[in-house]
Amino acid sequence: MGTSRRRLAPWIALSVAAFVALLFVVLAGADNSDVDTAATPLIGKPAPAVSGPTLDGGTWELSRRKGSWVVLNFFQSTCVPCKEEHPELVRFAEQQARLGADGAELYTIGFSDDSVDGITEFFRTNGGDWPIVLDPRGTIGVAFAVNKVPETWIISPDGIVVFRTISKINADALSAQIQRFREGSA
Repeated sequence: MGTSRRRLAPWIALSVAAFVALLFVVLAGADNSDVDTAATPLIGKPAPAVSGPTLDGGTWELSRRKGSWVVLNFFQSTCVPCKEEHPELVRFAEQQARLGADGAELYTIGFSDDSVDGITEFFRTNGGDWPIVLDPRGTIGVAFAVNKVPETWIISPDGIVVFRTISKINADALSAQIQRFREGSA
């Protein structure tokens, strides 16, 4: 009986490994088209007073964005989910641009140790003409308690954090979420 158990053990281990691999593939390929909020103590509170250099050499301060809906997308040029969601961000930016002054302002926050060259090349290759804020020391990410990317935040015109998602975004769902906040029904 001991010999048959030893022969069976590798098959059990292989079966468990195959199940875990299948589960990983299913979860990695899951559709994240619905935008779900993620719990954070910042919801309903003033957004952190953060600032940083922009990719084009300017300076960005979140506090100067009051009066506008602001969407912050934390990003890293080597992040696979960030690459996958980028076309949705491009669509979202186009949707918001069509709204004129009523459209939300989109900002990409280059997460932590991402290189300027990597970010520049990514946007040159994949499009997107909204401001990119660099966060080389991670201070913006820390202020928002971001621990992995992509992560997207919505800040109301009065500077209050109203939404956070820790998954890939969908342009239509994100636009609809902002519209619900505009109408006061979110």
